[in-house]
Amino acid sequence: MYDELKYWYLRDHKLFKTLSSEQTKQLCIISGFKKAKKGEIIYFSDSDLPRIFLLKTGSIKIVSLDEDGIETIKDIIQKGDMFGELSLDSDIQVNEYAKVLTEEVSICSFLLSDFEDLMLQNPQLALGYTKFVGLKMKRLRNNYTNLVSKDAKTRLVTFLKEWAEKEGIFDNEKVIIENYLTQNDIAQIICTSRQTATTLLNGFVDDGIIQYNRKEIIIPNLGKL
Repeated sequence: MYDELKYWYLRDHKLFKTLSSEQTKQLCIISGFKKAKKGEIIYFSDSDLPRIFLLKTGSIKIVSLDEDGIETIKDIIQKGDMFGELSLDSDIQVNEYAKVLTEEVSICSFLLSDFEDLMLQNPQLALGYTKFVGLKMKRLRNNYTNLVSKDAKTRLVTFLKEWAEKEGIFDNEKVIIENYLTQNDIAQIICTSRQTATTLLNGFVDDGIIQYNRKEIIIPNLGKL
């Protein structure tokens, strides 16, 4: 039953739709599967056995550390997304880790060497993976451009709108977002201090633009954010 569930999850993922049934079964054989709880760290970039991870359920944050040990949230990984050694080059030095944000996540993972072998056997998979990573890198570059060209308030508005579009539950213009991020997480994502993020959020609450608590964020009218 477990192997069957893993098979159909991989089979339904857009990246692996070009694989035959036998190739998908091969992918199941080389893949690992685990669940992790909120707060667990599931990936370090300096692992001796580099892996590629595929998130089945839940949300994860990718945290990068600079030379001074200062942490910044580089990306929020959501259902269906990939993370880990995406460049397929284990010699590229990065300093980051992945931490679970939601109550539980389910993850498939592949050793980098095994995944490379599979792509060598399937050029269509290699092409799809290249496009997938290219789009992901483009999104990260766009995020960086937003950080350097916009003020903190505009960055927060942009982030909330993107979060709402990705994960919000819509009721006409009203949106409800499950809030699994702390104010410090939000501050790191928009590259500002926790105090500034708190002040901005409180200002939005006072103005009736959002309703905010630890469990959810309600945006009464997304168009007015």
